[in-house]
Amino acid sequence: MTESTQLYQSSHGLKKDCLSFGEVLAQSFSVIAPTTIPASNLGLLVALSGKGTWLSFLIGLIGLIFVSININQFARRSASPGSFYAYIVKGLGPTAGVICGWSLVLAYLFTGMSVLCGLANFSGILFGHLGIHPSAITLLAIGAGIAWYAAYKDIQLSAMAMLWMEGISILLIGILTIMIWAHKGFALDLSQLTLEGVTPGHIATGLVLALFGFSGFESATTLGDEAKNPLRTIPRSVMGSVILAGVFFIFTSYVEILGFEGTGVSITTTEEPLAFLSHQIGLGFLGDIIAFGVLFSFFACVLGTINPAARIFFTMARHGLFHASIGTTHASNRTPHIAVTLCSFVMFLVPAILSMFNIRLFESMGYLGAICSYGFLTVYILVSLAAPLYLHKIKQLRPMDVVCSILAIGFMMIPIIGSVGIPGNQLFPVPEAPYNLFPYLFLFYLFVTCSWFVRQRTRSPKLVRTMELHIEEIHAQFTHPTPEIIPSASLVLPTSHSYSTKRRRKF
Repeated sequence: MTESTQLYQSSHGLKKDCLSFGEVLAQSFSVIAPTTIPASNLGLLVALSGKGTWLSFLIGLIGLIFVSININQFARRSASPGSFYAYIVKGLGPTAGVICGWSLVLAYLFTGMSVLCGLANFSGILFGHLGIHPSAITLLAIGAGIAWYAAYKDIQLSAMAMLWMEGISILLIGILTIMIWAHKGFALDLSQLTLEGVTPGHIATGLVLALFGFSGFESATTLGDEAKNPLRTIPRSVMGSVILAGVFFIFTSYVEILGFEGTGVSITTTEEPLAFLSHQIGLGFLGDIIAFGVLFSFFACVLGTINPAARIFFTMARHGLFHASIGTTHASNRTPHIAVTLCSFVMFLVPAILSMFNIRLFESMGYLGAICSYGFLTVYILVSLAAPLYLHKIKQLRPMDVVCSILAIGFMMIPIIGSVGIPGNQLFPVPEAPYNLFPYLFLFYLFVTCSWFVRQRTRSPKLVRTMELHIEEIHAQFTHPTPEIIPSASLVLPTSHSYSTKRRRKF
């Protein structure tokens, strides 16, 4: 290893301090993939929330702002590729951390699977217009393969690609949405504003998919080694991505539902709602341009979910929870290449199996998206519980911190109640099949994975202590930085991110 290589390598073997604030924000925004909601997925949510869709997004936005405050209690103080997994070990202990880690793995992988189905479905429609009809499995394989290569090759390449893809798509959709509203005379839709025909159960059930729309806003926390000035850029990215996405969702859903009024077509069965509305107002060419932008947005989201999922696997493997090879990095790319490959393969495999059982890609997208939401809900509740306990341990707890924790947990309980339902209750009815089964499938998943951890802990009593020591070391790097020492050929730079740019230049 050369001295120049050491300057850019973290203690985890990842490429250090290479991502700007814009690139870190792009990671969170690309996993949210906000353009895919109005362009393709909105009908799935309207089917659950009806004319209260905008309110589901608003409640989701408010709840996740409180969750973001709790996340940033950790993100402002330490950073690592393990993100929430490391945070919750610090606040609630190793067992809760493992529950969080497995929940995050499921959440990111199933988000990727859902969006990969959307990518394959959307590209299949576009190819169909050209008279080309590739199989669903072929499209799934192409999407997963290209995303794997970008994540395998270079995190900075991945971030730049996601930044441009998502930014252009959002701009075009924003322009088209304003034109659709202008075509309606900037009318106020009283049926939406008064929640006509909407019950609390509709709002609560719709919140499950609304949270899927936001899911991944926290994924920037996995870039602790690779972000420049992570204690500042990561918290800003977490909060900024939630607010920007929430405003975008509320506005576009309101206008699109208004736009479908009087067309005789239901948005709940329309797989390309923006393309349909663009033709309705005589701007079909703009809808076609946006369709290609959305295609890239789907791809950016697939890529965006591989990055954090792989880094969670990577960190857990370095703690002894998986085979040691998963915790290694590529010699020249400085990426967790084995973890990336594993996540990419699993992300392709599940949708491919569903396709073999003749489940439509559009349906698979909704099913997998609903399942991933339970992983995120679990993580958001755990981090909101962990934050005040962590602050109490370091003697920095304030009454406001407790209030933010309680409010965040309260908001996250709304979609949980909506997804389970109350038998015989008309306000919170049990969801229709198969959505009624998904919460119990997720609980079974947690039971199996946690049982596996208990078995590992029994066989290797040092496992828990290893996890705690590793995370304590990460935290200590930020609270008590190691003095800077000019490295020799045998030394690796300390991993603290608090070193000044001026001092680095001396090396």
